[in-house]
Amino acid sequence: MILWIITAAALVLGTVLPLRWGVFGLLAAAALLFLTQAAIYTAMGFEGTPLSETMLLFNNSWAAYIGYNLQITFRSFALPLLALATPLIFRLGRRT
Repeated sequence: MILWIITAAALVLGTVLPLRWGVFGLLAAAALLFLTQAAIYTAMGFEGTPLSETMLLFNNSWAAYIGYNLQITFRSFALPLLALATPLIFRLGRRT
């Protein structure tokens, strides 16, 4: 569900992102969406368990838990990145 919400937000962001920002705007928007998705996954806990139980699974290591969530986010970020880049590249192509 979160993947679809982030993908829809990426599609909207790719549509309204100012063209003058160009590549740096695309990179900033991608970083913003990636960090947002990783923060949501981190805040939800491991597989929906409470955060206190989640930290027991990761031996109370925040670094391991955040690293795990960054890895999960990295693996599932292809669809939002495609949804962000497609309208922006289409609009940049029409501009020139």
